[in-house]
Amino acid sequence: MSELPVVLVTGGAGYIGSHAVLALKDAGIPVVVYDNLSTGVRLAVPDDVTLVEGDIGDTAHLARAIQEHRIAAVMHFAGSIVVSESVEKPLKYYHNNTQNSLGLIDTCIKQGVRHMIFSSTAAVYGEPESSPISEDTPTKPINPYGASKLMTEQMLRDASAAHGLNIGILRYFNVAGADPAGRAGQNTPAATHLIKVAVQAALGLRDSISVFGTDYQTPDGTCIRDYIHVSDLADAHVLALRHLVENGGNLLVNCAYGRGFSVREVLRAVEAVTGEPLPVVDAPRRAGDPPALVASADRIRQVLGWKPAHDSVEEMVRTALAWERHISGVPDRPASGDAAQTRQAS
Repeated sequence: MSELPVVLVTGGAGYIGSHAVLALKDAGIPVVVYDNLSTGVRLAVPDDVTLVEGDIGDTAHLARAIQEHRIAAVMHFAGSIVVSESVEKPLKYYHNNTQNSLGLIDTCIKQGVRHMIFSSTAAVYGEPESSPISEDTPTKPINPYGASKLMTEQMLRDASAAHGLNIGILRYFNVAGADPAGRAGQNTPAATHLIKVAVQAALGLRDSISVFGTDYQTPDGTCIRDYIHVSDLADAHVLALRHLVENGGNLLVNCAYGRGFSVREVLRAVEAVTGEPLPVVDAPRRAGDPPALVASADRIRQVLGWKPAHDSVEEMVRTALAWERHISGVPDRPASGDAAQTRQAS
């Protein structure tokens, strides 16, 4: 097995990036975090991991960090991620997600970085005509967020062909949950992720939770998404790195479990875990939301040998709830009913 390189994790103080840092540490892989802390949190970076505070658009500072720490691989998480905001502020997304990624790719090539793993998204598929969605499904994003990520994917492919950069493109579906050991979780107070918002509402940290759109052409009228536990996703990044280092070739994989849950099904799962009803309010559709996104997850299992360890909605909810209690200071209390006997939200 090839020796694994020092990995620079951009956005490593953020939600998914911080879990990737933990997965790299757990695998014994040296890691350095590069983050401007605009949405990331310093406390999310372990004490024994070097944090370089800097903006991804500052390529001179980035180059110095790569040189100083002898970086040979980059995992790129830094970026803007809110679909509805991307519709309202498209240029922000093309600047932060596309232009800054161009500078990063160019800097990495000039500094001799061999491997790059990119945090992409199912939003590149738009509203696919068939389901489940495979990696070969045509990419037709319907919002600037998805378009900004797809542009970066193409830049990476072209850079690989021209400069020999080894690339792994991981297209995430809906990420949820928190580190089961309680070391990390989602820290952004105004996050828009459904399970995060739902557990905040369950703890009384939000007055209500809005269901955006109840008239979609789905069984219960609400959007359907394929969810993945953040720790399983982090493990997939470590496997992707090993694949690139061991000359497995460039990589493009969906990151999901291959089954979908509606918004209402997820909310019922939260109620089952907490034993309490949620304060739910029906609201109009949000701009840029497709009705259903469910993945084919065969390739990631076959190519990387990925075996998820946390693939239930209930575990995503339980770990997210435990983390939210931790960061908010809301004390634990016994749920009404037997919260251990939760049902699958299906």
